[in-house]
Amino acid sequence: MFSWVSGHGEGWALYAERLMQDLGYLSDPGDRMGMLDAQRLRAARVVVDIGVHLGKPLPASIGSGTWDRDAAWEFLKANVAMDRKSLLFELNRYLGWPGQAPSYKVGQRLWEQIRDESKAAAAARGEDFDLKAFHRRALDVGSVGLDTLRAALA
Repeated sequence: MFSWVSGHGEGWALYAERLMQDLGYLSDPGDRMGMLDAQRLRAARVVVDIGVHLGKPLPASIGSGTWDRDAAWEFLKANVAMDRKSLLFELNRYLGWPGQAPSYKVGQRLWEQIRDESKAAAAARGEDFDLKAFHRRALDVGSVGLDTLRAALA
């Protein structure tokens, strides 16, 4: 309750978002488009985060030199469907919090891997996999680092 680990919490959020699709709750095309649009924003933030904070070279389609605030701004404007004020907030957020954007996707992948490993282990024991019980057990661990989460659920 006193800690927030981005990869854990945001990873859970992306995992749960995808789970909603897997369970059939995004059957409306508008809902699915909204989810895909949010994924597009997250992908753009990862590109900006990695490019700027690691000083990566710009793709030729954007310009020359290395990623900086101006290049990131132009990239976001071209690749994200969001009003200017909100997009500027996103830019400043990720310029000031290195590694936070990629932690979302890393966390999601880890949640999915742990679930799949737990499902396979249940099958190997000849048991049915209880997704709801898995989620309860996983969330009861609390907001921890991703390695700790994996170890706790192994």
